[in-house]
Amino acid sequence: MQRYLVTGVSGFVAKHFLNLLEEKGEPCEVIGLDVNSSSIGGYRFPISVEVMNLLDSQAINNFIVKFKPTRILHLASFSSVAESWKSPVTSFNNNTNIFLNVLDPLRMNNIPCKVLSVGSSEEYGVVTPAELPLRETQPLNPGSPYGVARVAQEQLSRLFAQGYGLDVVMTRSFNHIGPGQRDQFVISSFVKQVVQARRAGHKSLVLRSGNTKVIRDFLDVRDVVRAYFELLVNGRKGEVYNICSGIGQSLDHVLSTLSELTGVTITQEVAPELLRPNELLEIVGSAGKIHSELGWTPRIDFRTSLLDMVDYWDDKLSQDGNPDIPR
Repeated sequence: MQRYLVTGVSGFVAKHFLNLLEEKGEPCEVIGLDVNSSSIGGYRFPISVEVMNLLDSQAINNFIVKFKPTRILHLASFSSVAESWKSPVTSFNNNTNIFLNVLDPLRMNNIPCKVLSVGSSEEYGVVTPAELPLRETQPLNPGSPYGVARVAQEQLSRLFAQGYGLDVVMTRSFNHIGPGQRDQFVISSFVKQVVQARRAGHKSLVLRSGNTKVIRDFLDVRDVVRAYFELLVNGRKGEVYNICSGIGQSLDHVLSTLSELTGVTITQEVAPELLRPNELLEIVGSAGKIHSELGWTPRIDFRTSLLDMVDYWDDKLSQDGNPDIPR
């Protein structure tokens, strides 16, 4: 029976990964680590949550020695690019040191375990249109503190795989979306504001945002966790894989699609405080490697993702009675 350790277990991606384990019916036990207390249940497999600061290396070592996980999905991170510009030290510590604290106990205690180190498309950084779609062979040139931290995590992963023989697989995950995502992220923020307006009976909405001309590669989180599962089972040690759709969507297109799906007319207004330094106009990846090696391909189209997010926010706002209605 597989023993899964999932860090950042109370987060958006972890919930969908647990749902996938339930769907597959694989005999397993799951323990999640998170800095926040969380109650997770309703699954057929045993699952519990340990509240732990992943910067506490001794506590993590003691836990891993006791549990002896066979698979680790490392999701815990400081994942906001915008916040990394405000707090670069916090971003680096929480994307690099916590990963070392999870990985090193396996080396020190000779615990056989497969580890998935989740990275980001932000590692590619500054690229030209001629270099798109981005492939794993593309040189890394991170353009944000978050991107630098993710590159460091990937290099540590490769070092532990090649130097110590640990079974570590890496991803460069592009933007993912889906039901349950916090409104800290741009698409979920757009959807929430549009749903709020519709629930209030408004036919139009002025939406303040950063640059909506940018083009990004958005992938549904349910496709993301399918890729993660496949990599935990069959990914090659020391290899890195793009997790992406291969399709670019401009934020203007996202807004027009949301307008079409909800019946709310959206007027976009640039908010200077939301503009990012060094922001690239277009980032699109190639998933050719994971497709050719593992047969993975996206199944959920972009419109379906948006529709499911609209339904999610409609249900959540109905339950919360959220009064913050944009006008």
